[in-house]
Amino acid sequence: MTQVFINGARDELNVREFESLDPSIQELILAATEARKQAYCPYSNFAVGAALRTSDGTIYSGCNIENGAYATCICAERTAAVKAISEAKRDFVACAVVAQQDNGFTTPCGVCRQFLSEFVNGKDIPLYAAKPTNLPLRVLCTSVLQLLPNSFSFSNGK
Repeated sequence: MTQVFINGARDELNVREFESLDPSIQELILAATEARKQAYCPYSNFAVGAALRTSDGTIYSGCNIENGAYATCICAERTAAVKAISEAKRDFVACAVVAQQDNGFTTPCGVCRQFLSEFVNGKDIPLYAAKPTNLPLRVLCTSVLQLLPNSFSFSNGK
């Protein structure tokens, strides 16, 4: 098994083969892979796709969208979440992120981790990170709260 380092810690136990995952997880990863193809990233050339599944089974996908004014860029995870939220879907049950990074897997940035944690309603949701390669591929299986264990919330901020 290949060693994967996430946040400085060895995480090989959480890496699975794509084909061993439940078909619903595979579908989510494939949706993120397709969304990545729409990324607008002329500045970084780092395309990212994400997909969120809501409690009713609907998948919302998104890609990163860059802008010359860096602060106006939006990550793929937030694009997917904003699409869902704008359609009154706020109960997320799983997330997938797909990006090409030579060393390790690409997981959501800190802003996206906090953004997603706002909508998990105190529960944790699985997060799958993969690379856009031909099958078979390996997938990092983690969760939003594993990536951001002490997220800020209104109840924590009192």
